[in-house]
Amino acid sequence: MTLKDLKPGESGTITGYTETTPPMRLMEMGMLPGAVVEVVRLAPLGDPIDLKVRGYHLSIRKHEAGMIEVQRV
Repeated sequence: MTLKDLKPGESGTITGYTETTPPMRLMEMGMLPGAVVEVVRLAPLGDPIDLKVRGYHLSIRKHEAGMIEVQRV
């Protein structure tokens, strides 16, 4: 399952990435394996996604969320 499959209010633990070389930008923002991510809300058209990770809010595009594998908590 990927991060874009989670609905608002659901949480997941990052387990890895769907790509062999994950985007450094996401890793620099704290989207590392083992981090717990909560989907706070979606924009009206579903893009971007507002997340809470490591105590701060982060907005990423649906395409980027599709690259992050998670396990539902």
